[in-house]
Amino acid sequence: MKKRLTLIAFLIIALFTLAACSSGSDDASGGESSSGGSGDVPKEITYGSTTDAKGLSPIDTNDSVSSNVITQVYETLFRLNPETMEPEPLLAESYETPDENTWVIKLNEGITFHDGTPFNAEAVKYTFDELKDPERAAPRASLLEPIASIEVQDEYTVVLKTEQPYGPMLAALSHTNASIVSPTADQEGDINREPVGTGPFVFEAWNEGDSLSLTKNEDYWREPAQLEKVTFKIVPEYSTAISMLQTGEIQFLDAIPSDHISRIESLDNVEVQKKEGTRVSYLGFNMEKEPYNELEFRQAVAYAIDQEAYVSQLNGLGVHNESIIGPRVFGYNEEANESAYEFDLEKAKQIIEENGYGNETVTLMSPNRDNYMKMAEIVQSQLTEAGLKVEIETMEWGAYLDATRVGEHEISFSGWANSTADGSELLYPNLHSDNIDASNNARYNNEEFNKLVEESRVTVDQEVRKEKLHAANMLAIEDAPWIIMEHGMVTAAFDKSIKGFEIDPTGTWSLYRVTRE
Repeated sequence: MKKRLTLIAFLIIALFTLAACSSGSDDASGGESSSGGSGDVPKEITYGSTTDAKGLSPIDTNDSVSSNVITQVYETLFRLNPETMEPEPLLAESYETPDENTWVIKLNEGITFHDGTPFNAEAVKYTFDELKDPERAAPRASLLEPIASIEVQDEYTVVLKTEQPYGPMLAALSHTNASIVSPTADQEGDINREPVGTGPFVFEAWNEGDSLSLTKNEDYWREPAQLEKVTFKIVPEYSTAISMLQTGEIQFLDAIPSDHISRIESLDNVEVQKKEGTRVSYLGFNMEKEPYNELEFRQAVAYAIDQEAYVSQLNGLGVHNESIIGPRVFGYNEEANESAYEFDLEKAKQIIEENGYGNETVTLMSPNRDNYMKMAEIVQSQLTEAGLKVEIETMEWGAYLDATRVGEHEISFSGWANSTADGSELLYPNLHSDNIDASNNARYNNEEFNKLVEESRVTVDQEVRKEKLHAANMLAIEDAPWIIMEHGMVTAAFDKSIKGFEIDPTGTWSLYRVTRE
């Protein structure tokens, strides 16, 4: 009996040995599995997004979902250091300012776009001319609005001239929407569907509504990325995306809704990053429609909303501060937070009753993203308690952007990432009248406010800029075209096999230095 058991044991061991050898033969031949098994590290990553990109051109888009892709494919002349939030050269090699209205920018040499077009001063001039062209109607043309001329000094030197000093110049040139595009690709194709940049990843395919894929740029001008492929997978329900993160179908999520943070933090295979960010979320009125253009109505809404109660439901993923310029953004002053309209339900009821505002139904427009829908539901409840009749209209992300841009909304919920971390580049694009029909969805027009914001942009004296920004901020808080809901925490959740990932305070992330182990 002992001999028979020994023989059976020997046969079992032999079978396992053969199986192991068979499995190992694929490794020896250089085969690679995406399962991430022992000794078989995947070199790709799948990111889950609840909505699809609006487009893939930095000139023609202005939303965070699109920017997530654009950041991997394109590059800017400068970038913000994630620790200091100070601009530093990227495609630019250096710069000098011989006078306060002139910026001479030297470019790195030997760089090509993904289609083989040379990166040079002509490409920079082409991109910036397109971004400024009124006929193209770029949503973030405001970034370069102060630039009067763009000149090619030589192949690798571009000169930007302004009529007045432009304090946030380097911050503006660090913005995703100031990324440099291939002139050839833009003239001969559609970079909003097939992007061509200089970045570490190359566009592969876009199955709209389902997925988008990028591959490693083998000819990248710096050391190539470690990842071979990046996939952006559309997963409309965040709860489904979390399940996919848990099972390994996707490896990365960001912008975690507060209702889901505890579930994500409980996953053994997942690491979570959270940090105070530059993002602001707000309720915005359409100032060209009645009664939203009446200060009394906006004050009633401001008094009716209890932001502190809202933020308390965010499970630590929001900061209660009612200043438009947030604590992590240049130009912030604590006095602004203290000057905002305080929650006062009785005062809200009184204003609504005295003006008959409760007789008509108001519509809250929200994109179909969890954080905004939660915001809309809570505000609906609070405004109803104050005596208003309130409905919610939910729209797909792209349709929402189109509708709010042309003023089809009454009250809407939105956010601004503050990718420059500069107050001028928050107030000017969003609330200056120059940008109505572009990024000023509130359609706010106040001459005194406009003047203060302009003055904050046309000086390089940073203390003067702070003073002007604070004054403009205080005026906008009093006028209430926006009611601030919260200043956000930036968040990301990713599989523990991912190494080298960092999200910066603007919510921007790059997969260039990311690896999987």
